[in-house]
Amino acid sequence: QAVVDFERLAEHAAAFQGHDVGFCCLGTTRAKAGADGFVRVDRDYVAEAAELARAGGCKHFVLQSSQGANAQSSFLYLRVKGEVENLVQAVGFDRCTILRPAVLLCKRQESRPMEWVTRQFLGVVARVFPTAYSVPVETVARAMVACVLQPGEEKVKVLENKAIHELGKA
Repeated sequence: QAVVDFERLAEHAAAFQGHDVGFCCLGTTRAKAGADGFVRVDRDYVAEAAELARAGGCKHFVLQSSQGANAQSSFLYLRVKGEVENLVQAVGFDRCTILRPAVLLCKRQESRPMEWVTRQFLGVVARVFPTAYSVPVETVARAMVACVLQPGEEKVKVLENKAIHELGKA
């Protein structure tokens, strides 16, 4: 594990050397970082990390994005997620897997009351429609690992929420 300063990521290029696979789940919230900070973390830091990983020999990059990601969206969150997907694909990895999970079900140390209410509601909905609106973070993690272990011919593969659930059970 290497600790890096994302504001000076290029100075930590050695941390990105010699890895066949890169996993990226980096992100923040607009509420925590502001609009500019959100863009810097969720798009700029991720794109620069992908570039450094590729330069360091990474062949397969696995990116956690978001359901509804679209570079043309009028919503900042979805637009930034779509933009970073495009930037990561343009880096030129041998393989690039993009996971687009719905609402992530997880326990957080920080208090986010509205997110807590949403998670409680979606937890109930998930019993009836388990792959529609949410996904446990453990399932996403298993899917990320499984996509690397399975052979694949596609240069870019996008996994939507239902496919994440299926692969996460493998």
